[in-house]
Amino acid sequence: MASTADFKNGLVIEFNNDLCTIVSFQHVKPGKGPAFVRTKLKSLKTGRVLENTFSSGTKVTLARVERRPYQYLYKDDMGYYFMHLETFEQIHVPEDLIDNHEFLLEGMNVEVVIHADTDTILSVDIPQFVVMEVVYSEPGLRGDTATNTLKQAKVENGEIIMVPLFVNTGDKIKIDTRDRSYVERVKA
Repeated sequence: MASTADFKNGLVIEFNNDLCTIVSFQHVKPGKGPAFVRTKLKSLKTGRVLENTFSSGTKVTLARVERRPYQYLYKDDMGYYFMHLETFEQIHVPEDLIDNHEFLLEGMNVEVVIHADTDTILSVDIPQFVVMEVVYSEPGLRGDTATNTLKQAKVENGEIIMVPLFVNTGDKIKIDTRDRSYVERVKA
């Protein structure tokens, strides 16, 4: 058991007969009345984001989860296949348990979140940043740098990313997988 004082982003709790991870939380102490904690919880079974308010000091049940290192191998009709980095055991994970699965590259190291009590896979966390090559981009116009203008670029996995005008075909860029945004150009 834990209380609302132990909340932190990424903590997995049991809530309404479901396993939820805390996406964000905010302690609020109004001028009048008791303190409370406003939270956003993501259901690990359905993927829905729920908003809930807990009274300050409320006891919650923590779920025992383990984060195990795996390496992405390949994808087929059934889903995605990963190999444990220490035991070399292979597992199969359905597509709906992987957020932003489009950014998985063969050989990429990921963390698989597993419920320790039932030994079931809850989700797959891919790295926050990935480096990909731009396979197509319209050329930028020389001198068109007065404003922070963006253009579309197609990266090696087929996704379209908005990038600054100076990014060209063949450049490697760093992408934030949480919001699919351009971060920076990577030197080769």
